Amino acid sequence: MCRWLAYSGSPVLLEDLLFKPRNSLVVQSKHSKLGATTTNGDGFGVGWYGARDTPGVFRSTEPAWNDRNLQELSALASSRRVFAHIRASTGSAVQQTNCHPFRHDRWLWMHNGMLSGYPAMKRDLAMAVEPALFNQIEGSTDSEMMFFLALTFGLLDDPPAAVARAVGFVEATGRHHGVEQPVQMTVATTDGDTTWAFRYSSVGASRSLFHSTDVSTLRAQYPDNPVLHDLSDDARLVVSEPLGDLHGAWREVPEASCLIVHGDKEDLRPFAPMQP
Repeated sequence: MCRWLAYSGSPVLLEDLLFKPRNSLVVQSKHSKLGATTTNGDGFGVGWYGARDTPGVFRSTEPAWNDRNLQELSALASSRRVFAHIRASTGSAVQQTNCHPFRHDRWLWMHNGMLSGYPAMKRDLAMAVEPALFNQIEGSTDSEMMFFLALTFGLLDDPPAAVARAVGFVEATGRHHGVEQPVQMTVATTDGDTTWAFRYSSVGASRSLFHSTDVSTLRAQYPDNPVLHDLSDDARLVVSEPLGDLHGAWREVPEASCLIVHGDKEDLRPFAPMQP
């Protein structure tokens, strides 16, 4: 499986997210506490937004803890919105095109989990992708396939409904192939303005997912913590597992939920699959 984080708020250096926290994503790449696997060393990726609408993406098959280019980039690049992902392959090849986040125009997508029975379903899922989008699929992962199914089912117009339709289609396809519980996922996607995060599994026991609490509340609770004073009031993190042990800083995203983060506003909604 994998671990990921999604940040939005005032611009921060990538190293402040990826390297400096006590339980940073780089630490999790070797010593994940809550993941299905302790080590997530099958590559990594970072997506960030700058002056243009289209985000930049840096992906590598190196383990995150062992990539000097990631250290160099993280020490200099800053952004108001960052997606970062460390990968533990569930069977697909270790190659750059299989590393998250995946990009389409201004959109990013990353996934932790798997589609059980994916080899049997792959052809049926691929045939459902909008033909105009199909040739943009570069890798061989179930995660990228989910992204392009969501795009096909209307991600650009209504992300919660599109992801619900994609999940509903995968579950129906899985049952057709004798896989009763095919979906295990925490997913994050963004258009550079809003972040949508989903926690769902067919079996009802999804991988871990947390979101940060209000920064102004934490400042009042920890007035001597300098890190909190450097963040804007709208700074928010959605993470596979907490980056530190600051009491009250993290809330678990409930099972079968969609979390929408826009500025300093958060909206938590129930999530359920839909038939496309």
